[in-house]
Amino acid sequence: MKKMEFWFVVGSQFLYGSEVLDTVAARAAEMAGTLSKVLPYPLVYKVTAKTNQEIANVVKEANYDGSCAGIITWCHTFSPSKMWINGFANLQKPYCHFATQYNREIPNEEIDMDFMNLNQAAHGDREHGFIAARLRMPRKVIAGYWQDGDVQKRIGDWMKAAVGVAVSKELKVMRFGDNMREVAVTEGDKVEVQAKLGWQVNTWPVGDLVAVMDAVTGEEIDKLMEAYRASYDFATGDMEAVRYQAREEIAMKKMMDAEGCMAFSNTFQDLHGMKQLPGLASQHLMSQGYGYGGEGDWKVSAMTAIMKAMGEGGNGASAFMEDYTYHLVKGQEYSLGAHMLEVCPSVAAGRPRIEVHPLGIGGREDPARLVFEGKAGDAIVVSLVDMGGRLRLICQDIHCVKPILPMPNLPVARVMWQAEPSLTTGVECWITAGGAHHTVLSYDVTAEQMKDWANMMDIEFVHITKDTTVESLENDLFLADLAWKLK
Repeated sequence: MKKMEFWFVVGSQFLYGSEVLDTVAARAAEMAGTLSKVLPYPLVYKVTAKTNQEIANVVKEANYDGSCAGIITWCHTFSPSKMWINGFANLQKPYCHFATQYNREIPNEEIDMDFMNLNQAAHGDREHGFIAARLRMPRKVIAGYWQDGDVQKRIGDWMKAAVGVAVSKELKVMRFGDNMREVAVTEGDKVEVQAKLGWQVNTWPVGDLVAVMDAVTGEEIDKLMEAYRASYDFATGDMEAVRYQAREEIAMKKMMDAEGCMAFSNTFQDLHGMKQLPGLASQHLMSQGYGYGGEGDWKVSAMTAIMKAMGEGGNGASAFMEDYTYHLVKGQEYSLGAHMLEVCPSVAAGRPRIEVHPLGIGGREDPARLVFEGKAGDAIVVSLVDMGGRLRLICQDIHCVKPILPMPNLPVARVMWQAEPSLTTGVECWITAGGAHHTVLSYDVTAEQMKDWANMMDIEFVHITKDTTVESLENDLFLADLAWKLK
């Protein structure tokens, strides 16, 4: 990823004189410098804007600067916001309105008209907020004192969502073959997705991959085998199966890197010329930040890459996931998430094991894969679906647990969780909303961040929480359907 930064743009006017403006510039630089020490990305003070032209210029500069992931504005005093219209009308980067003030307290002895002229953020932020509301701009409003930890965390979380937008806008997905035949939810309008989200989704023949695999050297495989040994335990004597996965991984990485792709998909129905379905190969690529989608699901592949980038600096735990089966004992209701082979080891509770077992599907040799149990902790699962005419992002709150059963004969990576508001109501809500069987599970990215991301991308967001009921969701979906058809 590029080195990303955010720009701090302060709103003011000439009315209060140069001394006030100099003081504001010094304070803004101090605020940006202090915040940069605690935020996940630098906050760069750019300008105290006093005219339409200054604002238009800084917006134009932000739009074309690849390192700028978004702008954060603050109005230290009354900043007449008609001057922001031209700039805001052209803004193409995420925007956060930070409603704060330099001083924490009202100084009883010092407060006079000079103080008021310099510190009218309560006034200026309302004027500034109106114009964004009037223009129907997607934005994040964060209010609070700039030195408070909870406020800084909210800004940092928004920054990570904005970085997800930057990644999305440049994301390329490499499809090895098409998606699984006759599956509905993995389909989608790639032209609309590129126009809306920026994704470039294209297909490469499996035969091209096989040709690159054939050119992989033994020395390259030996080097990757050492990386496997450093990260995983070997619980198999079938080294040829493991080496074949290394060959697949090296070839897929070469092809993706050559095309600038950060996500990929494949399907067991198109393995022409391949001896194994990539398992360990896909898992280890995901551990390096690549997104993956099984059965040709390019949407979940892209979302995995984006959410891994959004969670950078956390514990790395965002992974391709699939709901497999349920435990429906009263009072002990759980979902078991897994996949045939391809769950990212970032979600492992302990050190993963490399094992080789029959797959029972695809008609190829027994593939090597990582086997492990998932971490316990609060998380979300996310699904992006094409509703025909618009995209819908569905997010559900979950609580991951140590699997309640050892499942000794299930040789796959697995995660077990309790869904909000309950397993059965959650399933009813998920199905009602049209959620896919493939998801991205993340311990690092929050539902609020996914809502921010959806808002920045101008797509529908559905959140299933502890308070969601089927009836309320049905009503919300009905109203949303009407609203989005009017957009």
